[in-house]
Amino acid sequence: MDVLLDNLPLFGSGFLGTIKLFVVAAIGSLIGGTILAAMRVSPVPALRAVGTVYVNTLRNTPLTLVLFFFAFAYPALKIADLSFFTLACIGLIVYTSAFVCEVVRSGINTVPVGQAEASRALGFTFNQTLTQIVMPQALRAVVPPLTSIMIALLKNTTIANGFSVIEAGGIYASLSERGYSVMVGLLWVAVGFLVLVTPLTLLQRNLENRWSVAR
Repeated sequence: MDVLLDNLPLFGSGFLGTIKLFVVAAIGSLIGGTILAAMRVSPVPALRAVGTVYVNTLRNTPLTLVLFFFAFAYPALKIADLSFFTLACIGLIVYTSAFVCEVVRSGINTVPVGQAEASRALGFTFNQTLTQIVMPQALRAVVPPLTSIMIALLKNTTIANGFSVIEAGGIYASLSERGYSVMVGLLWVAVGFLVLVTPLTLLQRNLENRWSVAR
């Protein structure tokens, strides 16, 4: 307990940074992944091609390389002066959106084709069919895998420590400098992540119970 109590400000600032990174990246990746999924099922070949290339490229690229680009290569382009925190958020969003896209697309594929055909027969446009008929049903089917991706995103925020972003993954280094047991500190970090993951798991179960559909 001494390691935790003597370093409460350190643990507090670290996990606060983790939560900020997660919230921003989660919202951004959910929006980006949904847009990409819409592109992947779009009737426009160019949009499908762009979505496919993006997803296949990012899914096969290590997150460390993505963050490395935004932390070191992007500033060299001198496009905009952004903080490391903002760049870390962008990197996590760009990377995670590819995985969210595939989960949402798989949910879209679970919706019977006849429903889309019926909506088109009623005069619905592609956008109306997707947003009003298909997507609401698809989201119900992807709650468990989407939650898993969000949990993975939460843990991936620790990689941002290597790029000068204050978050929970960097607590052990500060503890080592102060002469405290790094092993005990890492155990407390693990407990902290367990506390953060628990609400996501409970939210998943709640949504599954509320959105359960007889098949």
